[in-house]
Amino acid sequence: MQNILIVTDAWLPLTNGVVTTLRQTVECLRRFGFDVRVIHPGQFRTVPCPSYPEIAIAVFPARRLARQIEAYRPHAIHIATEGPLGWAARHYCLARGLRFTSSYHTQFPQYLRSRLPIPLALSFQVIRSFHAAAQHCMVSTESLQRELTERGFTNLVRWSRGVNTQLFRPRPKEFLSLPRPIAAYVGRLAIEKNIEAFLAMPWRGTKIVIGDGPERERLEKRHPGAYFAGYRFGEDLAAHLAAADVLVFPSRTDTFGLVNLEAMACGVPVAAYPVTGPIDVVTEGVTGALDVDLGRAAQRALRIDPRACREHALSCGWERCARQFESHLVECSPAHATAPVRPPALLSRSERALS
Repeated sequence: MQNILIVTDAWLPLTNGVVTTLRQTVECLRRFGFDVRVIHPGQFRTVPCPSYPEIAIAVFPARRLARQIEAYRPHAIHIATEGPLGWAARHYCLARGLRFTSSYHTQFPQYLRSRLPIPLALSFQVIRSFHAAAQHCMVSTESLQRELTERGFTNLVRWSRGVNTQLFRPRPKEFLSLPRPIAAYVGRLAIEKNIEAFLAMPWRGTKIVIGDGPERERLEKRHPGAYFAGYRFGEDLAAHLAAADVLVFPSRTDTFGLVNLEAMACGVPVAAYPVTGPIDVVTEGVTGALDVDLGRAAQRALRIDPRACREHALSCGWERCARQFESHLVECSPAHATAPVRPPALLSRSERALS
């Protein structure tokens, strides 16, 4: 059995794009025949992350993490995040000469800059150093790969994203009995998400905000005309999203935005800025509209055929993404650094005996 270890600072019960991507990838890899283990904050003593208390931060995890790695004896190690667990796993691998891969999910430099006067160049220097030690750093889109290359990253490979088209599917619009057209935002209510741009744009129908976070109280007071639905999950989330007429994605810092694919799977077009992330996900005039004027993009998106959105989403399965992830993994043993990691079904009889 080929053992794949994934180390992440973001995991269940947290709900965000990173967790969804990793969880779906793990499920697919297991179906492919791999044994996959996830090391996550729930296995350690934790404290709440400053300004993001939903995230639990592992405290001094190095020794326990080392014991877990040694007990599992992985064939491949993937470090998914740049938090305490990610840095501890990176140090463990470098100290023992083990190869590993990493992934860039979050624009931490931009997020930090939106809260503190930390120069982007300094933050990117730290993040670049983290990922430079990996054999491959996986990124979700072409535009993100281009942006990071311009900032000095040299080991980038593509790992795209998918959507659960059984959960996210067209549903009755009558689920929401609000004045139409309905423009929806889905995600965390935090300063880096630029939700103010969505709430401030001109709109003749209803604006609905699905999600929660530290900005909610301020935004509710400032925009009393918007409907704040709070966090929604599973079928309830899918029903709310499918009942909208357009999804507005105001973020300028997300690396992908899984909710864009989820909206398309529901037959809901997307309006967004023409920036990294949306520019690779939204096809102008087919699945949505991109414009420097968010309100103008939303009005154009209303004219999009919902069937085209759904058809595009159906081509974005998670298994294809998991296969991409698998193809970039490397054996962590220095003696087999260039050998691809393969599931048991692809190993020869003699190889299985040795493993």
